Amino acid sequence: MIRATAIISHVHQTDDTITLDEHARFRRRIAMTSDNGIEFLLDLPEATLLRHGDGLKLDDGRIIEVRAVPEPLLEVRGSSPLHLLQLAWHLGNRHLEAQIEENRILIRRDHVIADMLEKLGATTAEVVEPFDPEGGAYAGGHGHGHSHHHGHGHDH
Repeated sequence: MIRATAIISHVHQTDDTITLDEHARFRRRIAMTSDNGIEFLLDLPEATLLRHGDGLKLDDGRIIEVRAVPEPLLEVRGSSPLHLLQLAWHLGNRHLEAQIEENRILIRRDHVIADMLEKLGATTAEVVEPFDPEGGAYAGGHGHGHSHHHGHGHDH
């Protein structure tokens, strides 16, 4: 079976795509099939969160672009930048995966957390979008930097 052993960030030309949710994008070694039927073995040195737009380089030189499938998420907004930072602190204190953006935070839907956030003055909305959470500060996190050709060091 053909193998994919390298990740290329922000690919521009690809031969196919593979569309996965966030959980399915955190992998080290698994047989996969691209959206158009290319079968390959993902074989990375360590478990890695494949990011939307990453390319998986196959042994034969083809590149499969990773696409993040939209997922049911909770959008969190604060009344000010400081309020959003405070909300982020509360989410981090609960060790929740979060996609942090300039004016909002995305987390997985959870009615208990939504209730807590609303009691803290947050505005929440259910959305369906690709989920690309921040990486952790330690090896146990999902994050990685984006260089052109690299391996990733992440364990769950």
